[in-house]
Amino acid sequence: MNPTIRCVEPAACPSLTKGEYRYDFGDTAGLTPLMKMHTLGHDFVPEPIHAGGLRYHGMSPLVSHIYDQGLVEAISIPQTECFAGAIQFARAEGIVPALEPTHAIAAAVREALAAKEAGEERVILTALCGHGHLDLASYETYLAGTMTDLDLSDDAIAEAMKSVPVLG
Repeated sequence: MNPTIRCVEPAACPSLTKGEYRYDFGDTAGLTPLMKMHTLGHDFVPEPIHAGGLRYHGMSPLVSHIYDQGLVEAISIPQTECFAGAIQFARAEGIVPALEPTHAIAAAVREALAAKEAGEERVILTALCGHGHLDLASYETYLAGTMTDLDLSDDAIAEAMKSVPVLG
């Protein structure tokens, strides 16, 4: 059996799916040692999306390495789809998820629908960290229909990448 391991990130901050695998600083001040990671550039300032801690300019060096080696896949999902998955999860499981794992929940919903459409049985495993009780204002924004999706443009990425040091 060959399991698929899929990293899921916000479409508004897609460091794995649109970032470059380069050495960059781990902080916006440029004071940390350079680390090889998928990055949008340490000067990247994400939009004020409701993705909680998923608004960092770079991806973990370890996750970046295994993605570069082809051991995992990566996709990005817009925040309204993440909230739709979170609401579905809360109704089914009785747990309001924290905002960060809603990306994985939305990907699991996609996978389940694809399996249903294909008439296949699949084992789908996802992780849940935290609860969304402190994120209820974001859920309210979604349920009120005032949340918008933000897609990071290639021009914005190119501008942010200008801050990344060129080595060698």
